[in-house]
Amino acid sequence: IDSGTAVGGQFWRHPPEHARSVIPTEDLHHGLREYHALSETLSAHSHRGQLDLRLNHHVWSAVREDDGFAVHAVDRQRAPQEIAVVLRAPRLLVATGAYDRQLPFPGWDLPGVLTIGGLQALLKGGGVAAGSRVALGGTGPFLLPVAAGLAARGVEVVTVCEAAHPRAWLRHPGPLLRNPGKWAEGAGYALALMRHRIPVRPRTAIISAEGGARVTSVQIASLTPDGSPRPGTERRIEVDAVGVGWGFAPQLDLLVTLGCALTDSADGNAVVAVDKGQRTTIFGLYTAGETSGVGGAALAVLEGRLAAESVLADSGAAPVLEKKRLAAVRSAVAAQRAFARALALAHPIPPAWSSWLTDETVVCRCEEVSAGVIRSARAEGACDHRQVKQLTRAGMGWCQGRMCGPAVHCLAASKQVYEPAERLVATPLTLGALADLDK
Repeated sequence: IDSGTAVGGQFWRHPPEHARSVIPTEDLHHGLREYHALSETLSAHSHRGQLDLRLNHHVWSAVREDDGFAVHAVDRQRAPQEIAVVLRAPRLLVATGAYDRQLPFPGWDLPGVLTIGGLQALLKGGGVAAGSRVALGGTGPFLLPVAAGLAARGVEVVTVCEAAHPRAWLRHPGPLLRNPGKWAEGAGYALALMRHRIPVRPRTAIISAEGGARVTSVQIASLTPDGSPRPGTERRIEVDAVGVGWGFAPQLDLLVTLGCALTDSADGNAVVAVDKGQRTTIFGLYTAGETSGVGGAALAVLEGRLAAESVLADSGAAPVLEKKRLAAVRSAVAAQRAFARALALAHPIPPAWSSWLTDETVVCRCEEVSAGVIRSARAEGACDHRQVKQLTRAGMGWCQGRMCGPAVHCLAASKQVYEPAERLVATPLTLGALADLDK
């Protein structure tokens, strides 16, 4: 069951089938050989009747039943019509991925200010550049492919502001040395940025955006080690689009509702606790990818193989991978997870990022709740994003806290790890589709 119009998720996102011939995006992807191999395998099994692939099906709830699970989805293949679908199975694998984690700043709600993932989704999904003069900011290596992709489409990337410093990797050299492929990938992006003369500014952040009907400029500043803007380093840059990203937050809606145990991760997110075969604490329920720890596409594919072997073993079926190959996959997963942990430690959220905010800065955009209101709620005793929500409505709007939740948590919570609230409806659906369940 896939919400996309084609398999591949966010990483291997492509334009719709009818537009692929006129929107070339092959150069924006990595690992296309593996993608095509996996896609061809799925297609072959589907034609033989061994696979029921449901594309454009959005799962809004999953519940436990006596003999397994019931998955509730809406079929949007003939949008705007929605058709309610209920599928049942004794075992369930959830691989819902992650989304951009955002930190608010003055002006982040202006038109033209997007997430880094949003910029890349426009490029990969439609060959569209959000602007002609773009500034990027945040932290983490995801800034680099987005900058390179925009530049390849003729966009002037005026600056890439990286809040961390490259020296942070010197404290965790082992995982980087054991993953030479990451070196090669990073070197490729570095060459692309040099070729397009894109300036990369370490320990620098976009601290505000200005404009009217649309963003017209950003203010950047050098950061002290704790993330406070260094006085006197502020600089204004004219832009017509901005992309900002502070890592990712796992999409845990279905898994939290199903009752899975969570555990802490190095990047400040709560993630699903799994065993070495990607089994959750709920019998018959498995997960793979960012839901058990943000680590990128290569790790997600490897975890998917481990989860598949666990499903086969628990069902009494013969394994696909021989013992030697299975051991190699587990070893690769361990190496990728070590790299992901080092990445999180080298690119943390700046502790003093909230010093960028004025009391008037909007934090929850859906309900228009400002930083000052949230600070007042904390002073009144709110100690996490759930209590702030009860006092201020932050997180009660259209996105249900997905956009503002991590930031509200950072502003109010005494503990560092962000654990999302339970959402019984994981994606919006029409009342008509809900009523169809009674039929």
